Amino acid sequence: MNKTYFIAKKELMSYFKSPVAYMLLILTVSILNVFFFMIIDQNKEVSLRDIFHVMEFMFIFIVPLMTMKMFSEEKSTGTIEFLMTSPLTNTSIVLGKYLGVLAFFSILILVTFVYYGVIEYFGNPDLMTIFAGYLGIWLEGALFIAIGMMASSWTRNQIIAAMVSYALLFSQYLATVFATYFSGSAELFIQQLSAMNHLANFAVGIITLGDITYYLSGILICIVLTRLSIENRLLK
Repeated sequence: MNKTYFIAKKELMSYFKSPVAYMLLILTVSILNVFFFMIIDQNKEVSLRDIFHVMEFMFIFIVPLMTMKMFSEEKSTGTIEFLMTSPLTNTSIVLGKYLGVLAFFSILILVTFVYYGVIEYFGNPDLMTIFAGYLGIWLEGALFIAIGMMASSWTRNQIIAAMVSYALLFSQYLATVFATYFSGSAELFIQQLSAMNHLANFAVGIITLGDITYYLSGILICIVLTRLSIENRLLK
């Protein structure tokens, strides 16, 4: 556990040692602020339902920028062999890197808590609905990060890693659109793959075991595939 924590801390600190973290924070908050006030002005309601959907769409673009260097940078610099032949287990390395990026993402989410303060000041929002929405967007971000990490483990080129992440995330996000070209059980299966469908429940305050299982199982699968990917490439 200490080794995983060490890797996670190192991964998190690497963001703040470069301007990338600050640029992402400033860009994300600036764009969300504009949408937040536009949505509040238009809807005239003390709810963050629509802002959660804006966050979801934005994170599709932002997360690949956060994850593209996770393993591709290690491969391009040649430090992946040193890292994996160190006293650290491969599982600790993968989990550590994942938790480090997830910690940065969590900071990004925490910054937006000011929106709850604003609507709380001017109205009487449903606290449990907002909690469910934040839980959903955090779980979805955690899944996006796992997908981006997996893509980063497939290549030594950061740009390619980002492009693959974008392709996977958009395919997942737009699965509902693709489902219209199918019917029966195939249509239902593809709809279940849609991240948009699962977040919709959280955004209105509905927390179901099926939605939580969707995110957690997706994260686990991506972590396992990432571990297998770096092991197989090291053996080649």
